[in-house]
Amino acid sequence: MEFLRPATWDEALAAKAGRPAALPLAGGTDVMVELNFDVRRPPALLDLNRVTELAEWSWDGAVVRLGAAVPYSRIIAELAGPLPGLALAARTVGSPQIRNRGGVGGNLGAASPAGDAHPALLAAGPDVLVEAASVRGTRLIPIDDFYTGVKRNSLAADELIRAVRIPVADGPQQFSKIGTRNAMVIAVCAFGFALHPRTRTVGTGIGSAAPTPRRAAEAEEYLREVLAERGLWESGELLDAEVVQRFGELVKAAAAPIDDVRGTADYRRHALAVMARRTLTWTWNDFRRQIGSAA
Repeated sequence: MEFLRPATWDEALAAKAGRPAALPLAGGTDVMVELNFDVRRPPALLDLNRVTELAEWSWDGAVVRLGAAVPYSRIIAELAGPLPGLALAARTVGSPQIRNRGGVGGNLGAASPAGDAHPALLAAGPDVLVEAASVRGTRLIPIDDFYTGVKRNSLAADELIRAVRIPVADGPQQFSKIGTRNAMVIAVCAFGFALHPRTRTVGTGIGSAAPTPRRAAEAEEYLREVLAERGLWESGELLDAEVVQRFGELVKAAAAPIDDVRGTADYRRHALAVMARRTLTWTWNDFRRQIGSAA
């Protein structure tokens, strides 16, 4: 197996163009597991750890440009304000050692439906963009178009993920995950939720309960209509129990889980409905406090 170790981004793109089958390696928290268990044996590894710009982030007030290799530990410590949903998801990733190495770029590259970052990215809204680059140039892939199948994404063979552009949160966000134990576990299922008061919309993200990470589109539309028709964005009144229940049922219906060693399909559907109700309640209570303090 060949080991490529570029020192700059341009060198990395050139290496990927010359060896499209080379497997990118940054945190390595997914890659090394697959190599150790002989699940994957690529002809070459493309080590990106010397490309320092991948571990940087910037913020223009409206959008965070998150380098592909910014570790989860820094997302937790530095970005909990502008990206609360992603920071909450980052807290559930592996162990401290894994959070110090792994990043969102690796989650996206692996495109596993169980990746912890995916529900938070989807819930953050359709304006989340994956910055993919090659020697041919750079393109921005909307998060809704990024996942194409089980552990498959829309990257071309010669492309690398450079960064993710994520709108700064303008309302409360939440993330919930169920595993077979409390730490260092792959999700049985996960759910991300976000309120977007500026656009009067809501965002959802389902993880580990379908072939790809996905939204609960009907649940989003249902809640959007209820909040608008009843003037709840302005009044901040409590949500009726039937609204919360219906939202949970629509999230449950959006899933397409399977039975596997971590849990049954029926359990995943039930758990998603519970997580949807809880995260909606938590975020709405946070929103009510925010508008109450503003008044």
